[in-house]
Amino acid sequence: MAVFTNFATLSYNGVTTNSNVVTGEILQSISATKTAVVPEYSADGDVTYVVSLVNSSTATVNGLSVTDDLGGYAFGTDTIYPLSLIDGSVRLYVNGVLQPAPTVSAGPPAVIGGISVPAGGNAIIIYEAAVTRFAPLAATDTIVNTVTVDGAGLASPVTAAETITAREDADLTVSKAVNPAVITENGQLTYTFAIENSGNADADATDNVILSDTFDPILTDLTVVYNGTVWTENVNYTYDETTGVFTTLPGQITVPAATYTQNADGEWVRSPGIATLSITGTV
Repeated sequence: MAVFTNFATLSYNGVTTNSNVVTGEILQSISATKTAVVPEYSADGDVTYVVSLVNSSTATVNGLSVTDDLGGYAFGTDTIYPLSLIDGSVRLYVNGVLQPAPTVSAGPPAVIGGISVPAGGNAIIIYEAAVTRFAPLAATDTIVNTVTVDGAGLASPVTAAETITAREDADLTVSKAVNPAVITENGQLTYTFAIENSGNADADATDNVILSDTFDPILTDLTVVYNGTVWTENVNYTYDETTGVFTTLPGQITVPAATYTQNADGEWVRSPGIATLSITGTV
């Protein structure tokens, strides 16, 4: 909507007088909405956006361009972008019919041009954006990005924004080491398990994390230590000396969420949370 004001001037016999001021408004013929198909994101993931343009006028509006700021935000003296338009992902539908590919400049910002919206009709633009290294990833972090629709047929630009939130979950991996790698019979060895959480949520007791292993050769006289604390058999874990099967009990392993720091260039760096389990036994 654009508001305008106007008045007239009347001159006669060297006298000038003004009329009253009238006010009116021009209703925008184009309205816009922007929606993320899934309103969450994660590191190295993709986000699908749908931009809908509706023409409420009785004439086709031609030559529109849609600019997506890709969530760009100021960092120091620069602007960094947590999203990046995926090449070849843009699709344009007019009144539900797929159109030839519009002109696209990946940017950032990304610009999609040459769009026409028929009278009383709609145009829908669907595209994908990749999550970049500049995206914040901690729980409750968000990316807000805005599209601006502009063109000669509009009294003023039209904008629409969408907010997506970092997906909150744990992301666990486990690695195993043995020491010593060469051992004599009846010697002792230690298996060490490093459990890393690259997610932005703690893996807590309710996640029922279970680590299991079948030792070959079978170990006897186990000593099990978790994060520096000695564990007790049948309280924290079970072990069968006839089969070599070791299993932690549900809820005993918890792993803190990753932490995040931002480098001088704006990149977010993730440091996984870690839990360590060591098992020492006799071969």
